[in-house]
Amino acid sequence: MESWMASAPAIFNWMSSLSDPTRVRALRLLERHELSVAELCDVLQLPQSTVSRHLKVLSDGGWVDARREGTSNLYTVASDRPAPARKLWTLLREQLGEKGHSASDDQRLQRVLAARQTRSQAFFPSSAGQWDKLREELFGDRLDAPILAGLLDERWSVGDLGCGTGRLLEALSHFVARVIGVDDSPAMLSAARRRTAPLPNVELRRGSMESLPLGDGSLDAALLVLVLHHLAEPPRALAELTRVLKPGGRALVLDMQPHDRAEYRAQMGHAWLGFAPSQLERWLADAGLQAPRVRSIPPEPNVKGPPLFAASAIKGPGSRPGSSAEIPTKVESCLSTKGRDR
Repeated sequence: MESWMASAPAIFNWMSSLSDPTRVRALRLLERHELSVAELCDVLQLPQSTVSRHLKVLSDGGWVDARREGTSNLYTVASDRPAPARKLWTLLREQLGEKGHSASDDQRLQRVLAARQTRSQAFFPSSAGQWDKLREELFGDRLDAPILAGLLDERWSVGDLGCGTGRLLEALSHFVARVIGVDDSPAMLSAARRRTAPLPNVELRRGSMESLPLGDGSLDAALLVLVLHHLAEPPRALAELTRVLKPGGRALVLDMQPHDRAEYRAQMGHAWLGFAPSQLERWLADAGLQAPRVRSIPPEPNVKGPPLFAASAIKGPGSRPGSSAEIPTKVESCLSTKGRDR
């Protein structure tokens, strides 16, 4: 009999692993969240020895994976289960539905997860004063730039349009082949030149966003970071951005969401009081860019400015250069909503 079972199809072993209701309860929980043995004990209301024994059966059967974290093992459903095993589990889960312990298990699971969050939040009040120093010690003072650079190819030419003092140019220069900064302010360009002087792959050019000093299809990616709200005609700048992108090139616009800080007009020369997501998506599409997406950026604690958004889009392979002269009617249509959306 044992010899026959040893050579039997794998499904018999899978069925054996799932034949105990406690193991089914545990697997149902681990399908939703990665949990420690202690957390499973709290949810299942069983002693550690019992939970550990069931986890060993599930692990030997290939149903769960374990990951070491400190002195604890964290368990989750195995990601490499064979397709027939996944089908068997799906069938079993559907047959059981919400019967038995499901509802009470779910309630206790939420309490366990809430306790996790409480422990996590308790760290920050006592560490807030040292957080910036700790972050710099762990990751350096350019954490955000490497995250952005992870989306870029090291062979690319990237344009920072409205580069200001060149902080982003300096950060990105370490991750791409070439960075071109464009700005219309001599004072800003002078500051950027001082900052980027030691960097051989950074180039600075003076020019307006509505008439960029760049050739057609010369950039793999173009960034407009906190620039668009200064421009009288944002659609023209987006058309120019499209023109200088290569087919398949990426556009990223970072700017403010709609706000009521009217004093920004006089204090900082803002022409627009933020932009609505639908407005940006329409402008990006009208400029000839594809797959426009606008996402809100959660504000950092204690910041004083309006909330921000990040808009991204791609220049399609068949897109024509979007020069200002090519889309006058679209620009006029967009600008007709200016008073309403500002």
